[in-house]
Amino acid sequence: MSTYLIAYDIRNARRLQRVHRKLTATAMPLEYSVFLFVGSDEGCRRSVEDCLSLMNPNEDELRCYRLPAHGRRVEIGRRALPDGLVWTGWSTSERVG
Repeated sequence: MSTYLIAYDIRNARRLQRVHRKLTATAMPLEYSVFLFVGSDEGCRRSVEDCLSLMNPNEDELRCYRLPAHGRRVEIGRRALPDGLVWTGWSTSERVG
């Protein structure tokens, strides 16, 4: 199982909504256009390809980064998850501020 950070910049409101809905079905939104995907490499590839079919390659952008297996997460500002809920896709977690 792998962890990916997926982010997009969509120029058209209709395409933006479609891509957001598509990713919400397979990944956890951290911010409106930033998602955390935990699963197989093939599952991530399929999710990204599904989104690409909804996008305009001349105007829109989608990036997918595989995160290290034993990475460190630091949160600053508003929490992505409610207090008491821990995302187990990370090996260590630290709250700053």
